[in-house]
Amino acid sequence: MARLGAVATVVLLAAAVVAAEGILDPTDFLALQAVRRSLDDMPGSDFFNSWDFTADPCGFPGVFCDGNRVSALALGDPRAGSPGLTGRLDPALGRMSALTELSLVPGRVQGELPASLAACANLRFLAVSKNLLSGAIPDGLGALANLRTLDVSFNQISGAIPPSLASLPSITNLILCHNQLTGAIPSFPDASPLLRLDLKHNTLSGGVPTLPGSLQYLSLASNRLTGQVDSILPRLTRLNFLDLSMNQLQGPIPPSVFTLPLSVLQLQRNFFSSPVQPAGDVTIPVVDLSYNRFWGPLSPLLAGIGQLYLNNNRFTGDVPSRLVQELVGTGGLQVLYLQHNFLTGIEISPSSSLPSGVSLCLMYNCMVPPVYAPCPIKAGTTNTRPADQCPEWRG
Repeated sequence: MARLGAVATVVLLAAAVVAAEGILDPTDFLALQAVRRSLDDMPGSDFFNSWDFTADPCGFPGVFCDGNRVSALALGDPRAGSPGLTGRLDPALGRMSALTELSLVPGRVQGELPASLAACANLRFLAVSKNLLSGAIPDGLGALANLRTLDVSFNQISGAIPPSLASLPSITNLILCHNQLTGAIPSFPDASPLLRLDLKHNTLSGGVPTLPGSLQYLSLASNRLTGQVDSILPRLTRLNFLDLSMNQLQGPIPPSVFTLPLSVLQLQRNFFSSPVQPAGDVTIPVVDLSYNRFWGPLSPLLAGIGQLYLNNNRFTGDVPSRLVQELVGTGGLQVLYLQHNFLTGIEISPSSSLPSGVSLCLMYNCMVPPVYAPCPIKAGTTNTRPADQCPEWRG
């Protein structure tokens, strides 16, 4: 016992020497040593070359101090294209109780996100994307009242999203995309300050829950979500990006969705079924409603869109002349995909030539396309639907 006590004293004295020189708390000093032992540079990286613990750790690359405590830790060289790190994140990270920011550059760090991080009560920013982290998101992170950004994207994180994350009082960015998360999306309180919610490319199921009106970016694409969203979307009046594509969502789309200040609206590859009748002119740059069950006539109010994908639906009637004018004239419509619908006509001269950079596809409708326009390969090679599928076709 006396020998163990002597060893501990030596370690603390060594830390105290460094603390006296670099004014670093001994607990943080020892935690940094543990972090260093658990990680290594990938070939081509020299991030740890100057981590020499005979010097002041507050001068190490990626270590930022406030007084005698480590306040931020940026692990790895942040320069674009620089190789990252390998190894694991040591639980000793949780002993840096003054830590406010922890980031990890893209690399091959594996293992679980340490549950001990829940002890870092001041943590505001946690970003460890594009590594090989696995296991579940620690439940304790839901107790970090100061956490504003949580980014564990592009890893192999599995299990459910802890419901406590949705109730974090300071969270503004929750980025969990490109993982293996399962289960339901938790409901968020109305008072949540959340601005960005990115859960795309997981295996989440169930319906889209109540979401806070503060949201500006919402991506739930490539999951297994079901149910309707017509009562949810009208509340999200600040959205500038919306992607619900590649799910199993159904029901109508409220006209108010087209009045949102969106730069992108992606609803493709679902089971949405309703007419598409916005209340006013739509000026969203990109709208993709393809591969759904939308029906009824095309609205001329869609002519102000830059790229409009309506293919593989059940639209009927003639293509509005306003859409044609915006496409072949000097308008902003650059892409108009209408293939695989039940459209019966379009007023465009067979001798018309589309402006350079403009794309139009009319294949497999209840009409013969009057102009030649290259279509995507997925449109197939059949110009016109069989006559028995087009009872109102004028011929």
